[in-house]
Amino acid sequence: MDWITGVLALIGATLVLLAAVGIVRMPDLFTRMQAATKASTLGLGCLLAAAAMAIPDSSVLVRALSIGAFVMLTSPVSNHVIARAAYLTKVPLWSGTIVDEWRSDKKPEVDPEA
Repeated sequence: MDWITGVLALIGATLVLLAAVGIVRMPDLFTRMQAATKASTLGLGCLLAAAAMAIPDSSVLVRALSIGAFVMLTSPVSNHVIARAAYLTKVPLWSGTIVDEWRSDKKPEVDPEA
């Protein structure tokens, strides 16, 4: 059980570190948000699972599950709202962005063979 707890804690800490690196290294707001949201949510889940396994108490388990559920429910919604507000205020996209589905002045390409 200690090995599983240690592995979960190591994986969680690594994912949280990768989220921090993603915030620093990604080129624009939208890719930074994606890197931070996905890696940090999964990392926090692993850390909470490790904490719940390390301290075998029902109150710790309930707290870990509550925190995990709260983060899983609020993180995608809050990041969507932030991304939408950033896009509508015309925060510049990365120059390597290929698809911009919200852009209204460019019609989607239609495959003539389809």
